[in-house]
Amino acid sequence: MSQKHSSPIQALQQQRLLLQMEYETEKEAFRLQTEQMGIMRKVKRGDAWWPVKVSRSYYNSLNQLTVEVVRTTDTDIEHNFEFGRPVIFFRNDSTETGIRYFRFTGTVSYADGDRLVITVPDNTSILDLQNTEQLGVQLSFDETSYRLMLEALDRAIKGKGRLGYLRDLFYTSQKPETFVFPPIHMPYLNATQEEAVNMVLRAKDVAIVHGPPGTGKTTTLVEAIRETLMRENQVLVCAQSNMAVDWISEKLVDRGINVLRIGNPTRVNDKMLSFTYERRFEAHPDYPHLWAIRKAIRELRSHRRRGDEKYHQRLESLKSRATELEIRINNELFGEARVIASTLVGAANRLLEGQKFGTLFIDEAAQALEAACWIPLRRVSRVVLAGDHCQLPPTVKSIAALKAGLGKTLMERIAERHPEAVTLLKIQYRMHEDIMRFSSDFFYNGLLQAAPEVKHRSILDLDIPMTWIDTAAFSVDTSSLNPVSPFREQFVGESFGRINKGEAELTLLALQHYFNKIGKQRILDEHIDVGIISPYRAQVQYLRRLLMKREFFKPFRRAISVNTVDGFQGQERDVIVISLVRSNDEGQIGFLRDLRRMNVAITRARMKLIILGDKETMTQHPFYQRLWQYIENL
Repeated sequence: MSQKHSSPIQALQQQRLLLQMEYETEKEAFRLQTEQMGIMRKVKRGDAWWPVKVSRSYYNSLNQLTVEVVRTTDTDIEHNFEFGRPVIFFRNDSTETGIRYFRFTGTVSYADGDRLVITVPDNTSILDLQNTEQLGVQLSFDETSYRLMLEALDRAIKGKGRLGYLRDLFYTSQKPETFVFPPIHMPYLNATQEEAVNMVLRAKDVAIVHGPPGTGKTTTLVEAIRETLMRENQVLVCAQSNMAVDWISEKLVDRGINVLRIGNPTRVNDKMLSFTYERRFEAHPDYPHLWAIRKAIRELRSHRRRGDEKYHQRLESLKSRATELEIRINNELFGEARVIASTLVGAANRLLEGQKFGTLFIDEAAQALEAACWIPLRRVSRVVLAGDHCQLPPTVKSIAALKAGLGKTLMERIAERHPEAVTLLKIQYRMHEDIMRFSSDFFYNGLLQAAPEVKHRSILDLDIPMTWIDTAAFSVDTSSLNPVSPFREQFVGESFGRINKGEAELTLLALQHYFNKIGKQRILDEHIDVGIISPYRAQVQYLRRLLMKREFFKPFRRAISVNTVDGFQGQERDVIVISLVRSNDEGQIGFLRDLRRMNVAITRARMKLIILGDKETMTQHPFYQRLWQYIENL
């Protein structure tokens, strides 16, 4: 069915089918992974901790039974636990039955270094957990997010009133409505940022802020929110990931705006925690009173005597007092807050039940599945989307659903239908002009300009900002490597993809060579920072291990981070080194064909970009051919 000729309702029904496909695919993949992948593989991938110790259990301020677990080994492995993710406990007893899963699912409340705080069902036997030898915890399949997305699509399909109006607007060429007033001047923004904020203020229905790398999208969004708050009492701010919600919340708090964060931050520090709902709730003067009532309820339940006539009466009376207090505290917290911030899925939280907002801001909108955006959309009358659909797309695991269009985001769809609702931010403050120019020409129709202060920024005089080292042109000491072709990729299992050990060695050699040119003292004095990026997780882990072993890099450990492209989203470094990994005779480059990933990788660099890759393999693809030519001509 062509999306072009279908009605908005048919198009959303199609979305629902594709989302259902994605759900089945991911669920099946998770089942296979649970059955077939050994625990140590899961630990290495950051999807499980084993063994763990239960350090304590208690009821948190939201009256949920909570356990704290601590990991005791493999503490250097970055993990994927974060607020809101479902987990299951297991016992791994190699002698008897192998792995035995506990029957309940918990939810991560905090993840902090080597400590996890997990909420569990009320009837969980904490003693069982505490007394289990070889206890472990792993991420579970996230049913809830899919359920909420499917429900949101159903609501949009049936939607009347404002929700129905927005649905029809997004899927047809009907013009979005705007207010008319003279532009407001904001001296601290550049011309395109100012234009974007004015467009946001004029939009009755929808506005899009398209922010390419380094163009100050967050700055612009924060100003747009501030200006909106001069006209509205409260706004809802959402993003796909917890990290993006943290980032925008922190910037708003820095501007003196009262933010109430639903859910917990990924970086657990006092500044970030201070504006979470949970902390504010605990800090409320009525909270000790509420806590005492809840305690009384628990005691009453545990000491219930047979034939106690008054038990129900007393219980009901305590429960209604507790509810009354909870409602009062909530009303005060929500009444004071100017911004309510949560992830898109988090906007389904029962705390927001019945709440309505004038405006919804969605940050990183180009990374969110359309269905997720419909979760908060039912609470608002207009929406502002910010992001960049030329950077990382949403993750879709089902190839069939991806081909049929599930990866197309709401932001892209609206930008295509209603270009008049889009402002492109054009001045970037991150990169040397030469690094920016390639990305600008290829992805942004050549419209980006480098701000004067960064135009020629570099570490060394007369440095060439971009270099591509063709691995095929090298021979290294191959004693520890495959002697036939040290720079050939190897396949390491489905989920890790590929690894190229020779290229990894060369990557660190190239960085060492560049460091020697700059001089050790200067790197330390000027806090020059470096990102090493590889699209493949196996290569990232191999590079991390190599880096730890290299004596030369010891003094610079804190200045160098190694991660995947997704891991560097939204970040920047003085120097970026990219290891492309792929090297084969067929010119197969796998998911490096998704050029948006490469756009992200290249544009993390402020002053110097070093790419390592097999020219023969890579340049069979026209994009990499163009990139190679461009760098050659610098």
